[in-house]
Amino acid sequence: MTLQQLKYVIEIARRGSMNEAAKRLFISQPSLSNAIKDLEEELGITIFERTNKGISLSMEGTEFLGYARQVVEQAELLESRYLDAKPSPQHFSVSTQHYAFAVNAFVSLVRQFGQEQYEMALRETKTHDIIEDVRTMRSEIGILYLNDFNAKVIQSLLKSGNLAFHPLFTAKPHIFISVHNPLAKQRSVTIDQLQDYPYLSFEQGEYNSFHFAEEILSTLTYPKRIRVSDRATLFNLLIGLNGYTISTGVLSSDLNGNDIIPVPLDCDETIQVGWICHRNLALSKLALSYIEALKEATGQAERLS
Repeated sequence: MTLQQLKYVIEIARRGSMNEAAKRLFISQPSLSNAIKDLEEELGITIFERTNKGISLSMEGTEFLGYARQVVEQAELLESRYLDAKPSPQHFSVSTQHYAFAVNAFVSLVRQFGQEQYEMALRETKTHDIIEDVRTMRSEIGILYLNDFNAKVIQSLLKSGNLAFHPLFTAKPHIFISVHNPLAKQRSVTIDQLQDYPYLSFEQGEYNSFHFAEEILSTLTYPKRIRVSDRATLFNLLIGLNGYTISTGVLSSDLNGNDIIPVPLDCDETIQVGWICHRNLALSKLALSYIEALKEATGQAERLS
């Protein structure tokens, strides 16, 4: 087993594609495949599962990847310390539901640790994909919410993937609306008051179960409903159509301006937002710093709960 083989495994897991990893590593795809095959035979495990849909980490591979990353990181520290080598690019990935505070924290992380070289990823994506990204180590951290309705299903998936949920904050539900919406001056609103306005929600694709919805009260009937796939589109529709969505109430005027505001929703629900990671793997320095940035970015949540 060589350090180069460990780097190959890390790059394939990062890209989710043998072909894409080969391009990034400047070697041929057959050479990369043979190197991984030799490593698997030497160790007597299957690191990557190959299917018609592509390549993914096996359960053994996920555990191996955690150790491989630690070894490679230590080797890079040695090279930097004793060989006067140029610092290696820093890598970090996070997958999250569509939360502005997750972006805020990411900005803080890059500002704090942005060297001459880094490669980071911020994936605003579907709930099921967040769990899968963290399970397969495509992302080190995932951000999602639990409540009484979805907790049993989400926790079951986390347990089967050997993932742990760590609470960040608990919030009372709010709606996000335009400052020009007729409800903007209300101290709070009820579901009945929202019936005349378009309800905006994030689509969940193949896993379009109520339990994976990013918005609470997903089982209610909404007379006017629009599904979107990204936060920018949703915010534009909030303004252009006087629509609304249901979320935590945590917004950032620095990144989102002052055109959208939170208004408390009059209901008995609560939202527990948290981050997920592998249960038995040590977090990187960047992941730990990102978690601290998340806590700082969500400090206002306590005032909204």
